[in-house]
Amino acid sequence: MTKRLLIVSPSFHGYHAAIARSFAELGYEAETYCYDAVDSVAEKVWNKARHELPARFFGTDTHQSPETVSRRAAARVRDAAPDVVLVVRGDTLTEEFWQVASEGGRPVVVWMYDEMRRTAFDADLVSRYARIASYSPLDTRALVAGGIDALHVPLGYDTTAEPSVSDEGRGVVSFLGAPSPKRHAALSAMHDDGLPVRAWGRGWSDHPFDRARTWRLRSSGLPNGRDVPGPGAHAIMRNSLATLNIHGDQDGFTMRTFEAAGSGAVQLIDRADVDEFYVPGEEVLVFESEAELIDIARRVARNPDDFEEVRRRARERTLAEHTFVHRARTMEGLWA
Repeated sequence: MTKRLLIVSPSFHGYHAAIARSFAELGYEAETYCYDAVDSVAEKVWNKARHELPARFFGTDTHQSPETVSRRAAARVRDAAPDVVLVVRGDTLTEEFWQVASEGGRPVVVWMYDEMRRTAFDADLVSRYARIASYSPLDTRALVAGGIDALHVPLGYDTTAEPSVSDEGRGVVSFLGAPSPKRHAALSAMHDDGLPVRAWGRGWSDHPFDRARTWRLRSSGLPNGRDVPGPGAHAIMRNSLATLNIHGDQDGFTMRTFEAAGSGAVQLIDRADVDEFYVPGEEVLVFESEAELIDIARRVARNPDDFEEVRRRARERTLAEHTFVHRARTMEGLWA
């Protein structure tokens, strides 16, 4: 009998749809509900004024009323009446939602793609109603040590968002994602050294609309582009001389880790512990300082053909071990 799966998720980059497609490949009837979606332009404006602007001022991550979000999500669970509920992140959801989601003994699983310390995630509350999976090894170990049933499930690559046909990104070292001081410093160091760099994303873009919606008055001072959706982003990484992956206050590995490798990019990554997933020097290129990053980037720029095997091996490893379907199979064990 086909199981009906409801995925309750943020709308972030459309990953909810990729997760649904992966479960569909396993035979589930999967549908999604984005709990941070808004119903109208007026509501979007209200959320920015009432929640997003204060959140930026006080350094929090609240963009909508948790009560409103939870009430709507609970209503969707009631309407869909799924066999299983998979919640992605869900840190703003209140107890009302978790009670409804688990009614009648329905299995509920949470997949955290961020560290709990940077969110409002209440593990003691959620664990009363759901099993928890996290991309963070440290969070997983802490949960288990605290007597909470938890499983480490890394992020992955969406094979249904294969790179599009595009020449964008050729001839540059690319970065796609949100800005941070570390990322800006690394790109600036390469740029100042004469390496061709370009950053894509709303937080880098000098487009007036992007500047307005990210509350920025000044330019990043780096060559930049706007947000690019999945297949286009994958194409940029594939086309680039190399693509940069710098982590912040994270012990889990970002989605870009698997997307860059799966796209067949030469990935420059700042963490040697990536060896849990890829072979440094053969499938990814690891750097430990800006000087080392610049040296590696120079070598790639001078002789890009020398790194074709890195591209091939990274992609082969990803398709064999690190797709969303692999992650779906792992999470299925939490309710099967």
